[in-house]
Amino acid sequence: MPMIAEERDRIAAALTRSVGGVVCAEQIGEAVAAACRELDAALTPVLGSRGVGAIFKRSLHLVATSHPWLPAIQEDLLASMDLAPLQQAMARQTGAHAAAVGADLLQTFRELLAGLVGASLTERLLRSVWAPFSSGPPAQDNPP
Repeated sequence: MPMIAEERDRIAAALTRSVGGVVCAEQIGEAVAAACRELDAALTPVLGSRGVGAIFKRSLHLVATSHPWLPAIQEDLLASMDLAPLQQAMARQTGAHAAAVGADLLQTFRELLAGLVGASLTERLLRSVWAPFSSGPPAQDNPP
């Protein structure tokens, strides 16, 4: 389930819509943090807070390869997704850049989870969280 530009653009647009269409980096950061809290709430009963935190940290690590200002915040993150450093870092970017990075982060998280548990289980676990970001039919697992 590799990320394609269309998916990232759709997520970035949904983030912008979620803050009233204004591309304000601080508000985008808040929207990304809210989505991450929803991911945490949906997945902690299944994976535990350490498991969710590990996927989140890995997502940040992967996204940081394209956005070098992200690695500095990784050191501050605990297993339980401390989102304040992420929000602060995103607030220092332009609104469009914050939306693109937030989209990259959320999509990377989703892809990592799908790699662990499969696309169809990922879609079921994240159905309520992912609804604002997705369109089209749910993903299907590839047969072996």
